[in-house]
Amino acid sequence: MIALSLAEIAEVVGGQTHDIPDPSVQVTGPVVRDSREAGPGSLFVAFVGERVDGHDFAARGVGAGAVAVLASRPVGVPAIVVEDVQAALGALARYVVGRLGTTLVALTGSAGKTSTKDLIAQVLQRAAPTVFTPGSLNNEIGLPLTALTATEETKFLVLEMGARGIGHIRYLTGLTPPKVGLVLNVGSAHIGEFGGREQIAQAKGELVESLPPAEEGGAAVLNADDPLVRAMASRTKAKVILFGESGEADVRAENVRLTDSGQPSFRLHTPSGASDVTMRLYGEHHVSNALAAAAVAHELGMSADEIARALSEAGSLSRWRMEVTERPDGVTVVNDAYNANPESMKAALRALVAMGKGRRTWAVLGKMAELGDEALAEHDAVGRLAVRLNVSKLVAVGGREAAWLQLGAYNEGSWGEESVHVSDAQAAVDLLRSELRPGDVVLVKASRSVGLESVAQALLETGAEGEVAAR
Repeated sequence: MIALSLAEIAEVVGGQTHDIPDPSVQVTGPVVRDSREAGPGSLFVAFVGERVDGHDFAARGVGAGAVAVLASRPVGVPAIVVEDVQAALGALARYVVGRLGTTLVALTGSAGKTSTKDLIAQVLQRAAPTVFTPGSLNNEIGLPLTALTATEETKFLVLEMGARGIGHIRYLTGLTPPKVGLVLNVGSAHIGEFGGREQIAQAKGELVESLPPAEEGGAAVLNADDPLVRAMASRTKAKVILFGESGEADVRAENVRLTDSGQPSFRLHTPSGASDVTMRLYGEHHVSNALAAAAVAHELGMSADEIARALSEAGSLSRWRMEVTERPDGVTVVNDAYNANPESMKAALRALVAMGKGRRTWAVLGKMAELGDEALAEHDAVGRLAVRLNVSKLVAVGGREAAWLQLGAYNEGSWGEESVHVSDAQAAVDLLRSELRPGDVVLVKASRSVGLESVAQALLETGAEGEVAAR
């Protein structure tokens, strides 16, 4: 974070200083919420969680070098005490972002946010110093903490914004007002909480409503292939840039194909030129993500050749998202277990089939959470798709939702041992250990709450007799 005195921070957040001998002391290090991450010059933010109260670790944070604690009560060490720690953290982020004058890029969508954010960051880093959301810390706490890592050298600040209801993105854009806003898609993720796709579109569109008008540099980057996203053009005064495979898109892809290993290749077209891209990531769904990143980068001044080169060299920065590892025995494990929704599940299945040409393919799938009344139909549809794509074997892991996955496969014509329902992750591991053969490709995917990454990790440990070659 930029250097600020404790007195200045207290004024910005509307707090009172306690046990601070010298308010002119500056915070010169990071703002952290975990006392184990505190260091010289840092500011420790004490949140009260469901199981842990950060105030109990205030002394530990100061002992590790934090100059003060942002807290909701006195803690016996230097502190700035406020009524609402979360609101204070947001106010501090808003102040710092305003001081810096950094070009802020915000993105949202039902699927692909984190992968696209990572692509945007890797492309923009070629042009200038860039700070971006680590992992998927895209909520009212993670977003301001990320913004506060920006410095005077930061040219681009790329922030992922998540939402679980109407008004959430409006709140986040109030903390960190974007200049460029990107909406990827409107899908079924969290549909049980929102109540329908139209409500999801209403929430996601709050991003483009927050943008400055075109004459002040505001730009809304919208998916031309998603009707609900494209319609958001009427909700903004910013310049509208369309991306997609549609012929009407400003930034589009032509001649899309997958390499033998399942990596997308295409001709990138931008308003200023065209160039060829062959990605290191796996799955055709990354074409849309790449076009979104290209549209943002082009709007911010990069050429088609620069963008294509960066996209071709970009990798996955976040864990458990189409993380492909080949065991010494030739078994390929695709760990995509960080999260799942109907759109990302279907994209992962198609990527699995593309990667597994001429090889046996395994889809180890679990529950997709927060689908509400759509849960049965969506799980059934994924099971059916696995059969239509000729996935060699579906392993449905868990309870009721897993049974629905297998039911969909069964009703689509999966007979004998082409699909199986197992009770838990360990049962899946036992099955795979006994039946996998060299050359097989295994996809592991479910919502984060299921914890299926343990299956992928166990499979890699099983094959770790020699050196594991990560691709």
